[in-house]
Amino acid sequence: MPFYQKRGIVPDKRHTQFRDKAGKLYSEELISRNGFSGIYSNLYHVYPPTGINRVGELEDMSLSKINNRHQPHHLLTKKILSKNNSIFARVPLFYNNDLIISKANIAEDMDALYRNGNADELIFIHHGKGILKTNFGNLNIVPGDYLVIPRGVIYNIQIEEEIEALIIESFSEIEIPDRYKNKFGQLLEHAPFCERDIRTPKFVSPIQDQSIELLVKLRKGLQLYEYQHHPFDLIGWDGYFFPYTLNINDFMPITGKIHQPPPVHQTFKGNGFVICSFVPRLFDYHPKSIPAPYSHSNVDSDEIIYYADGEFMSRRGIEEGSITHHPMGLPHGPQPGKTEESIGATKTNELAVMIDTFEPLNMTKEAHEIEDDSYPFSWIKK
Repeated sequence: MPFYQKRGIVPDKRHTQFRDKAGKLYSEELISRNGFSGIYSNLYHVYPPTGINRVGELEDMSLSKINNRHQPHHLLTKKILSKNNSIFARVPLFYNNDLIISKANIAEDMDALYRNGNADELIFIHHGKGILKTNFGNLNIVPGDYLVIPRGVIYNIQIEEEIEALIIESFSEIEIPDRYKNKFGQLLEHAPFCERDIRTPKFVSPIQDQSIELLVKLRKGLQLYEYQHHPFDLIGWDGYFFPYTLNINDFMPITGKIHQPPPVHQTFKGNGFVICSFVPRLFDYHPKSIPAPYSHSNVDSDEIIYYADGEFMSRRGIEEGSITHHPMGLPHGPQPGKTEESIGATKTNELAVMIDTFEPLNMTKEAHEIEDDSYPFSWIKK
């Protein structure tokens, strides 16, 4: 979310001499988007951020596409038993040219640092607690947090309680929808959240005189580097480019007299996709309203829903951690009896994250292994 932030000590003027008490120059680093035409921040290091001691081998992380049937899918992600740190715990489930969607059980701290060189990351914290440590400062992690980590941010995650997370890697910038902002970039009065809900990094003392390994994510895999100096040696930074968190529970739902379509729940966007938050809310108040959503033909989008908590009024057989995938070209809607059953209900306690993509999604073999094979036939009335 681009609004001006300043941490630590910065010089009065950019790109000028800035020295410590002994007269040694600090090293300025510009991190910018779209070349020099997008948002940016200026970072001030004790040491130049460019010193590399060693370059390791490239570790292949190719995705495993399968030729699956064109049908609705239901994944039981509780069946994913593997646990690791915040990078190697990721199990990719869906992908296309715009994004990768993964699930992770993060049970270990990461010794090295990590930088995604190709994608912005959005990490939804379903369960668990920890600290997101970055070169911009630290952010506490609690359940319900969306961690928005722009590409190029260096970080690792330290665990306090084992974390279960949904991870989206976007090959474009993850942004707040334009319709929520005025021409100055401020969130509007009628937006479902505001700047007060956004948490930005807490500045920490610089780490000096320490080498560190850094894993950089590339399209083809992970590349290891050993840097001469720790990149968390900042004495200050300012600008519009930084990681932040927004908690799903701070999303204030927009409701109406009749059923509202998914765009009222939109929280983020990227090229080729949107992300929506379904949160506890009052249902419609027209005397003849039907709280359950109407059937919908996905003509131009694939729909992913990650079910986090509560009861899911339009679905049966869904459990916490379930993912449903409804591909474009097929209608989907409430399962038998759910529409009639919803009439008269006044509120819902559901908590879910929806991702709509405008290009078809590929499914990985890891996703196929945890699939509920009976789901495509769950609309048959019994």
